[in-house]
Amino acid sequence: MRTAAAFSLLLIACGTAHAQPPLSAGTTVDRLLVDKSDRVLIGYAKGREVVRYTNIRFGDAPIGHKRFEGDERTPEGDYRISGRNPNSRYHLSLRISYPNAADRAYAKARGRSPGGDIFIHGQPNGRPGLPIARDWTDGCIALSNAEIKQLWDRVPDGTPITIRP
Repeated sequence: MRTAAAFSLLLIACGTAHAQPPLSAGTTVDRLLVDKSDRVLIGYAKGREVVRYTNIRFGDAPIGHKRFEGDERTPEGDYRISGRNPNSRYHLSLRISYPNAADRAYAKARGRSPGGDIFIHGQPNGRPGLPIARDWTDGCIALSNAEIKQLWDRVPDGTPITIRP
C-alpha cells in the first residue's frame, strides 16, 4: 500500500512539472507574443489565445533590447519566425528574424555588429531532467523540450512574433 501511495505522489509531482497546455488537433498558431516582464509566451490562432507558456527563460541579461552581438539580451520588437533547425545544439529551434533593418542601422552607427542567431528553442541536447530554472541563453527564448515540440508542430515559418519588454 505504501508503495502505491508513493508512486501516486511521484506521478502527481511529475505531471505538474512543466506540463505543456493542450492544443486542439489541427490548430495552427498564426501569431506569437512574448512578454519578457511576465515571462510568458502566448500563441494565437485567428485572434484567440490557444496556448500560453509561463516561466520562459531569456539571455543572461534579460532586461532591455538586444543591441549588439554578445550582449546576451533578448530582442524586443516585431519580428517573424524565419526558419527552423531540427539539428541545433538545443532541442529544436525556431529562428526569429532578428536583426531587422532598425537593429542593423543602430549597431552599424556605433561600429558594432547587431548579432543574430536568435531562436526559440528547448533545452541543451543531452541534458536530462527539468528545464534550466534561470536565464541562461545568449539572447534566445528557452522553453521545455515538450513546449518547443508543441510550437514546432504548430507554428509555420513566417508567423509574426512580438517581443515586449
